[in-house]
Formats: sequence, structure tokens, C-alpha cells
Amino acid sequence: MTETTAAGTEPQGSPSPDRQPLSRELIIAAAIEHVDAEGVASLTMRGLGKRLGVEAMSLYRYVNGREDLLEGIVDTLLDRLEADPGDRLRPEDGWQAYLQWLAHGVRQVALAHPAAFPLLATRHPGAPWLRPPLRSLRLVEQFLRALEQRGFSDEQAVRGYRSFTTFLLGHLLLETAAHQDAGSGMADMLDGVLGEGGASVPNRDGRTSADGYPTLQRLRPLLTQDHTEEEFERALEGLLDRMDRWVSQ
Repeated sequence: MTETTAAGTEPQGSPSPDRQPLSRELIIAAAIEHVDAEGVASLTMRGLGKRLGVEAMSLYRYVNGREDLLEGIVDTLLDRLEADPGDRLRPEDGWQAYLQWLAHGVRQVALAHPAAFPLLATRHPGAPWLRPPLRSLRLVEQFLRALEQRGFSDEQAVRGYRSFTTFLLGHLLLETAAHQDAGSGMADMLDGVLGEGGASVPNRDGRTSADGYPTLQRLRPLLTQDHTEEEFERALEGLLDRMDRWVSQ
């Protein structure tokens, strides 16, 4: 049976006869697919309803509008992050191995959903001391416990949480923005917050001529090279070395 509106009419679109019944999980999964393909800025309840083959009104039984939908996307991405390696890593394997494992796990989620990942930074966390991308109570609990099991004091574990999340967020926001198509990415992500004040002339960032900037012109081939994988590894190693020095003091 297809979903019907409150008026009892059939929804617009052409839903498949074997379409799954609507649920919050199904709607949020479709929203993530939409954001992956089209970006956050284009996500609307009407467009999502069309993707699912139902009227937008039907979605409100499961999500309370676009804001709730964005929160659901954040919660789903957080659920995909793991801070507890289970049996894959033991405390005796060391904290460096643990942070390497965790950093690459977070990066995999970010690169799998580069358009949605910035939501972890722009949505308000549940508490002011939660820091993206490890911004859920579950993740922070697992992270702090893992460091303390590996020899960190309370103060060192908290300091490690702050340093590690700062590194991850800064690097991965830049990397995910670079993976977006021209004209999308971080600009779209921040447009709803910053906007352009209703200006009739659009921002032309990225299309400004480099004439008159000889150093930029000369170094442009180097500036446009993609070394994100190498830079991620080098920055992560540098962070671990710094943490090693203050943990061993």
C-alpha cells in the first residue's frame, strides 16, 4: 500500500510497488544520499519527498522539519564513527596505535560523505564542551577511557581530546571541501549561516584573476597539487609526537 496524505489522496511521484514503508531511519538515509549527490543547500522536505515517492507532508510524521532532518543526519554520521576498537586493539598496543586507528576511521566517514561531514562542525553540539567531530557522549566516553587505559592521566586525556579533535576537524573540513565540485562544498555549507545579505551581485571567490600577483602565478602549479593523504599522515604523526612529549614528562 502506498503512503497517503491527510486528505486521503495518493502522493505525487511514482513510487515502486515494493517501496519500503516510511520510517525515520529510511528518511534520514535518503537525506544523506541526497546530500551526498546534491549538497546540503539543496535539501528540502519537498525534494526529499519526491526522492522517496511521497508527499512532503508524509515525512512530517517522522521528522519535525528540515532542522530535525539535519540533526538526524548528524546523529547518523556520529553513529558511524567508532571510538572503541573492541578486540582489534588492546591497551598494550599503545595509545599511538589507537589514535592512528581512530583518525583513519573518522577520515573514512568524512570522505564517504564529504558534503554532509561539515554538519558535524556547524550544528550545535549537545553540550558546549563537546568538540566535533567526536561530539557525542558515547564517543567522548570511549575516547577518554581508551586514553586512560593506555596510561593517560585525567588531565592528559582531556588535553588529548582537545588536541586530537582540533587536528581532525581542521584537516578534514579542508579535505572534504576540496572533494566537492566547483561551486559547492564549504561555500554551500556556510551559505545558510553567512549568506550575502541579499546582494544582487554574487560572490566571485575562486574566479578572481591572479594578474598582478607574480609569486602566486609562479607557484600555482605547486599550490594546486593534491598532497592531502601525505599531509594528513604528516600532521597526524606530528600531533602524536607532541602528545608523546607531554605524556612522558
